[in-house]
Amino acid sequence: MNPFDQKPAKAIEDMALDWKDLSPRPYKKLDTDPYTKARIILMNGIEVEAVMFGHNFNRNCEDNDLRRELALVRRIEAGQQKQVNWLSPSDETPLETTIGYEQLAVDLTAWLAMHEPDAYAKACMDFALLEDFDHLYRYANLLKMDEDLPAHQLVQDTIEITPGRPTIAHHRHPIDSVRAPRNAKTADIRTTLGALILTAGEQQTMNYYMNLGNTQPEGVARDLYLEIGMVEEEHVTHYGALLDPSCTWLENLLLREYMETYLYYSFYETEVDPYVKKIWERNFEQEVAHLHKAAELLQKREGMEWQQLIPSGEFPELLDFHPTKDYVREVLAEQATLTAREEEFVEVDDLPNDFRFFTWNAQVNGRVQDVPSHRVIREAQKKDGRDYRLEDGESPIRELRSRTEDNTKLGRIQGAGHDLGKDAAREESKEAVLA
Repeated sequence: MNPFDQKPAKAIEDMALDWKDLSPRPYKKLDTDPYTKARIILMNGIEVEAVMFGHNFNRNCEDNDLRRELALVRRIEAGQQKQVNWLSPSDETPLETTIGYEQLAVDLTAWLAMHEPDAYAKACMDFALLEDFDHLYRYANLLKMDEDLPAHQLVQDTIEITPGRPTIAHHRHPIDSVRAPRNAKTADIRTTLGALILTAGEQQTMNYYMNLGNTQPEGVARDLYLEIGMVEEEHVTHYGALLDPSCTWLENLLLREYMETYLYYSFYETEVDPYVKKIWERNFEQEVAHLHKAAELLQKREGMEWQQLIPSGEFPELLDFHPTKDYVREVLAEQATLTAREEEFVEVDDLPNDFRFFTWNAQVNGRVQDVPSHRVIREAQKKDGRDYRLEDGESPIRELRSRTEDNTKLGRIQGAGHDLGKDAAREESKEAVLA
């Protein structure tokens, strides 16, 4: 499929939907396929990114003729965002929706990493994957504790729920969240698409937690959204840094519209819900028109042909959600004790003892017993005698197998991913008492 070869079905002006079409029938939260939910969550995030990118372009453009062209496309994008987001039912609690967000983060990142040709971009995906995987585990325990709903009723058997790199270890110095950008003109289109998709997806998760977290009951639920919301800001910086900063606004517009056509066509081809499938089809047709408009503007105003950014135009392998359990286990087994040093990923044990990670992490976390991601597991264990998990087998990491003790050292304390010496063991015992 080459969307540049597709003739737009209508003029952009004729693609505006009426109120009835903008308000679709919501899905049934316990009956709907988890990956239908994942597709809806992702496309909501993609359309939010499209609208906000359009507004930022508008604010940085002096040409009112161009601003009017952008306003027309942006209004249709805003309608798409409403339609997609309104597929979510009103009886789905924020915490139930959160489980969907974190499953999306895991399976999307894993799929993209498995198909990523750029070794550095893949390393970036693998690194953040283990953190979103742990977030899913923490939120699932909160869901079981607060709403007495086991998360497997929502995710079915599509994903494991078990500890990843512990969230307490995710809090790194901000300068170590900045990655090395990829060049959009020389990179494989899969690399560019992956960076765009994950930046938009993580940004929407960040936005959701920023605005939803304070609506939760005071206590560990409210605080867990606070903590993980801060990690999501790290992840947006992390993936956003992969984008090519040398691209012009119009080049970025073309790449984003191409990304949207790719996703809508992927989901049209793979969607199992006929009702939702029709929405993906219509939105794909709209995005083809947006893509052609972006190509037209780029050629007219910058003298650049779309082939200079997207040489063939042909879509790469379509994004097809499916369980990625084996891949996640492999990454967990190999990378649980990694952290970041500027653009690199390194073992915690290989850092100098006085590296800024340790100072920053200790400052942010304060007392271990007060860290929300640790408290939620501790409270779940106290209530039920053990944490909530959904596992196909025991964790590949020995330190993460206990269901009665939450590990707060892995990836954070040097030596914690190996057999501990006497001094370290004494320190671990002291921390356990405090916790």
